[in-house]
Amino acid sequence: MGTTATPEEWPPDGQFPFDLFVSKKYKSFWDAGNIQFTDSVGNLFFSVDRRQPQNSAAQTHPQKLILDASDNTLIRLVRLIKGSWQGFMVSDNEEKELMFSVNKTLNTFTKLEFDIFLGDGHVEGAEADLKMKGSAFKRSCTIYKGNSIVAETSLMYTLGFRKHFIPRNRFRVTIFPGFAELSLVVALVVVFFDKRKFWL
Repeated sequence: MGTTATPEEWPPDGQFPFDLFVSKKYKSFWDAGNIQFTDSVGNLFFSVDRRQPQNSAAQTHPQKLILDASDNTLIRLVRLIKGSWQGFMVSDNEEKELMFSVNKTLNTFTKLEFDIFLGDGHVEGAEADLKMKGSAFKRSCTIYKGNSIVAETSLMYTLGFRKHFIPRNRFRVTIFPGFAELSLVVALVVVFFDKRKFWL
């Protein structure tokens, strides 16, 4: 059984890519399930919850919370209209400033694309700080900063010499050296796969 970890323990060596594994944990047959991010041995790093912080006013927009391994809220995600999102930093159960904004720029059956603007300085016509592209069905999502890849997701069809089958409801997120905002990567992956049923 896995244990818990903290983002400060990441990465084990900043010169090498680091993998997190995405899956859903179900409490019962009728439970919608919560997304979890673990390392290769099952240590919990992050989870996703649809509940609201106790001190948050009622909102009309759907929300998701990015929680650390100790169940503390790190980021509150708010889904706006037409694929737009906002992410707010949360510290000590108090909401801080706007952390990032996400705009969906392409939405087809086979491809999704998003522009990400960091901080609260997003103005119309400004160049995006990050871009995110891929196919939700293929579990393929790549996050770019300029021409560099920050992180990418991929399916794990087989594992090991005996080629053990890995189900589609579990996939990998690889974070590359040079980008330390692990919780931001996790939040963007959650945005990319929003409304996607993991068993499809």
